[in-house]
Amino acid sequence: MSQLPIVGTYGNEEPADLFQRDNEELHSVNSDHEIIETSYKNELKIMGKSTLPLVFTTMLQYSMTTVSVLVVGHIGEKELAAVSLANVTFVLASSTFIGMSTCLDTLCPQAFGAGKYHLVGSYLQRCVAICFLIALPLMVLFYHSNAILKYIVPEPVIGEMAQSYLRTISVGLPGYILFENSKRFLQAQGNFHGGQYVLFICAPLNILFNYLFVFSFDFGLQGSAAAVALNYWLMTILLFSYVAFIDGKKCWNGFVISEITKGWGEMLKLALPSIIMIQAEFLAFEIITLSCSFFGTTSLAAQSVVATAASLAFQIPFSASIAATTRIGNLIGSNSIYAAKIAVDVTLYSSFITGLFNFIIIFFFKQKISNIFTSDSAVAARAASVFTVVAFNQFPDCLNIHSAGCLRAQGRQKIGGYLNLFSYYVVSIPLAMLFGFIFKWEVEGLWGGLMCGVITLAGLSYYYVRGSDWDQIVLKSRERHTVIV
Repeated sequence: MSQLPIVGTYGNEEPADLFQRDNEELHSVNSDHEIIETSYKNELKIMGKSTLPLVFTTMLQYSMTTVSVLVVGHIGEKELAAVSLANVTFVLASSTFIGMSTCLDTLCPQAFGAGKYHLVGSYLQRCVAICFLIALPLMVLFYHSNAILKYIVPEPVIGEMAQSYLRTISVGLPGYILFENSKRFLQAQGNFHGGQYVLFICAPLNILFNYLFVFSFDFGLQGSAAAVALNYWLMTILLFSYVAFIDGKKCWNGFVISEITKGWGEMLKLALPSIIMIQAEFLAFEIITLSCSFFGTTSLAAQSVVATAASLAFQIPFSASIAATTRIGNLIGSNSIYAAKIAVDVTLYSSFITGLFNFIIIFFFKQKISNIFTSDSAVAARAASVFTVVAFNQFPDCLNIHSAGCLRAQGRQKIGGYLNLFSYYVVSIPLAMLFGFIFKWEVEGLWGGLMCGVITLAGLSYYYVRGSDWDQIVLKSRERHTVIV
């Protein structure tokens, strides 16, 4: 297994002593006691090397629902609107599990960096158990989703079609949970390729199944949902097989029922703020999408295209933030404060690179992107117009995403939760409603208001990351792994 080097292990030195080191080049020791030099350049190289496979992994995973939009979008306008509504609702619900699993982004890398490998597997089992309990009421909600959607969506048939999609895709929810958590179990060990290999197989199969179920078997909207659900289970089976036969067993000590219920309190302290943080963002997007329905079916369909493409672009900085979370978490676990500070600097500075890349793609290829998602010229033209706003939003959004990765690594998800609530619901949503409905800028106005909140969030997140109390962060990390055991 290729491990990330654990940088800056300085024997029995106290964390405060590490701040006295002002040399740019640091030395580190990995698990094989190999001396490694690190610097800003080296940390950037490590981050880039970890980010690349994660980009493929997150992009391919996101393609599961993106393919649904692409396939169903060519059936009809109402079907495109329905799958957009269903996917946003599914993502809003499944983001609960993403938020829950972010506690593993803190716990597993820190435990691995501290050499407590058995805890990595224990944390995985506990997190999956909590997620399964949360999934039960959500699956019931999916089954009766039209009871809520009919009061929100003007056209009843769209709500009914969305409910049909959600009922079918919910069958794959347990598989989604297992894959999402197991992926983090591997990433904490420095393995960013396992999930990528699995998705190299499952992503093409998803395209094939969508085509067969929707067009060949004529299952329509439900056929696309069935294809996604089936692939979630295939992803889980293949990833478990990868851990069992190829790599990842180092941190797995078997399934122990008595261990599963331990330490839930501490895990929830980390997870709940993350759930709030992610739910706040996704719910804001849900409000934007539902608001678009009041501007007509064409606007709602255009929002589907824009939201899908924007979420796809999100995967690039999000991948970088995962790599950063793992790296910084490993360093915190090994008490390497000075090296962790360098990794944080690199993470924040590199947000400009990801932001610039996304801006170029979205701004200069907006019409081509729109045409890929829909054959309706009116929908494509409207989507291309909104993409201009989305392109400029990439710079603050990437800084925000990278900063959130730093906060997760430090175990400071609570700060991110508060900042997201303030930025989206005090700034974004009120301004979006003002620009969209009062100023009559419609979909462009909704996204403009959203961007104002993202700018606020990026600035505040950057401020709190820069003001980190590293002595306390390391102290809490030590205490955390003692309490949860």
